[in-house]
Amino acid sequence: MFKRWSSVVVGGIHWSNRLALWRAQLNAEAERCVPGISVSGERWLWRWAGIGVIVGLSLYLICGYHAGFLRLNALATAYPSWVWSCLTVLGDERVVLALTLLFSLRHPRLFWTLILAALIAIAASRGLKELFDAARPPAVLATDAFNLIGSARKRLSFPSGHSITAAVFCGVFILHTRWIEWRVLLLLIAILAGLSRVAVGVHWPIDVVAGLTLGALAALIGGRLATRWPGPATWLSVHLTFVVLAVLAAFSLLFEDGGYPEAALMQRLLGLGALASAVWWYLVAEPKPMASPSVHSKVEVEQGGRM
Repeated sequence: MFKRWSSVVVGGIHWSNRLALWRAQLNAEAERCVPGISVSGERWLWRWAGIGVIVGLSLYLICGYHAGFLRLNALATAYPSWVWSCLTVLGDERVVLALTLLFSLRHPRLFWTLILAALIAIAASRGLKELFDAARPPAVLATDAFNLIGSARKRLSFPSGHSITAAVFCGVFILHTRWIEWRVLLLLIAILAGLSRVAVGVHWPIDVVAGLTLGALAALIGGRLATRWPGPATWLSVHLTFVVLAVLAAFSLLFEDGGYPEAALMQRLLGLGALASAVWWYLVAEPKPMASPSVHSKVEVEQGGRM
């Protein structure tokens, strides 16, 4: 009995120390990392959103809501279906949430920005889908008139949720990187993830354009909110709540293919990678919080005074 209680006490002390280290690391990393977003990154997203509005309105006014679907869907058949399946799961909310485990503890401000942007995007996506309740291609066209990959979804077409998700994820990173090459790559990934929704036959091109535009705007708003309200980035309770959700999302990738069996292996690998990263950074690696800039300054002043 004594050994059992002693092990419980030791375990409690261990986790108490671990929580204290996590809290210290969140504070240190949040102060070390640049809290703001790059002005050039904002300009990129404003241009992205502006071009999206122009393209979307032009398609709708000139050719109608279904503009360009059959042509793009037919062109996509030049590539194997597994390519489009893998690209389309990049817009799966579970995949994006799971991938945050790769950097959540080391870059808490980036993690918090992405959470805020995602919440805004989810609210906009769900609201607009219910408001318009647009029919998807499988509900409008004959099944032999286009190429369908995966399940035939028929409702809630506008806007494309996968496109919004991909745009939010890539948009937030565009805000936080100053490398042009990375921005181009991220923009390309978002566009390909959006185009894959037309390729798999479940969205009209206008749905994709609207989704990419809304995702860019959500990333912009999320970045501004995270800059003005940075506190929750270092709140351990808030942080761990979303980390637990990300872990659950990663686990779901191991057992549920999201309707795209050809991308099941990729999803499992992403889920395993995210879980392995979480185990390493949260449970195995010893947190080594860096002293905040204010502490460094204080030490330097004191040393200078002694000299």
